[in-house]
Amino acid sequence: AVPQASTIAIQGLRAGGGIRSGQRVLINGAGGGSGMFAIQIANMQGAEVTAVDHEAKLDHMRSLGADHVIDYRRTDFTETGERYDLILDLVGTRSASAVRRALVKGGAYTMAGGTMRAFFQILLIGPVVGAVSGTRIRMLAAESNFANHEAVLGWLQSGDIKLTIDRRFPLEQAADAVRYVGEGRSRGKVLVVP
Repeated sequence: AVPQASTIAIQGLRAGGGIRSGQRVLINGAGGGSGMFAIQIANMQGAEVTAVDHEAKLDHMRSLGADHVIDYRRTDFTETGERYDLILDLVGTRSASAVRRALVKGGAYTMAGGTMRAFFQILLIGPVVGAVSGTRIRMLAAESNFANHEAVLGWLQSGDIKLTIDRRFPLEQAADAVRYVGEGRSRGKVLVVP
């Protein structure tokens, strides 16, 4: 659970050129497994973090270090007029032109999950929209690597980041666990245990 979620968070945040202190970072889908790592890692780097998910997860995202939270059911982050240096989208559903509106010139958007329609839109049209607008709009193809795992283990051991385990399901309830996560109800990691 930790290696995949943390790798997506680390590489997704680095794909935009890395984070510098004071940058504005938005994490869409921040209430889940990769999001909980992304909030904390961006916060450790000195970023001003805006986390997006549904209302039931807002307090949890604040507890992980989000400076600002948005309930996506009430507010579309691409239509607020706010601009970000980096957007990590873990649940992409928006077009390349929509996410471009939420980026500063020179900003970067990285999609690490989402709908097939958004995937193909970002993959095929994102680079063109990015080139025209002076932004970078791309997909993440995360690759497991030992250095990332070692860094996360160190942060967990030192307490710099924390792992949130939402629920544990017995193996015979694995289908219930998948449904729980699929419905977007989890706050952090969901474990299936023997």
